[in-house]
Amino acid sequence: MTLRRTGRRCLLGALAVCAVLASACTPPVDPGKLPGVYRDEETDGRIALDSDGTFSATHISMDGTPDDPADFSGTWEYVENEHSSDFVYLSVEDGGLGKVGGVQLYAEEEGEVYFRTDPDAAPSLVLTRTTAS
Repeated sequence: MTLRRTGRRCLLGALAVCAVLASACTPPVDPGKLPGVYRDEETDGRIALDSDGTFSATHISMDGTPDDPADFSGTWEYVENEHSSDFVYLSVEDGGLGKVGGVQLYAEEEGEVYFRTDPDAAPSLVLTRTTAS
């Protein structure tokens, strides 16, 4: 009888660990919910992710300072990365950022996206979903 109880406890413990590990593998953001308009009140930066896979960005300074903001557009796709954080890859068209062909935009919470210019630092520019277009 004690052996059965111990076996059940081990089984329940193993199932709990598996559930936690499986939940850690799910993407933190549903890519289908990403399309929308995101804005930063302080810098007046704005990114619109359209459901057709295109985007437009206005008055964006990826380092979070108001110096030299850029306007650019192109296509976007959600990238699930098994080695680090998932991200939205913005493929920039027509030289909108000079020689830069693309940038990574991160989304870890519903309703927020951000740029991270230094992987060891806090996000440099955080944009919040708005209801305005």
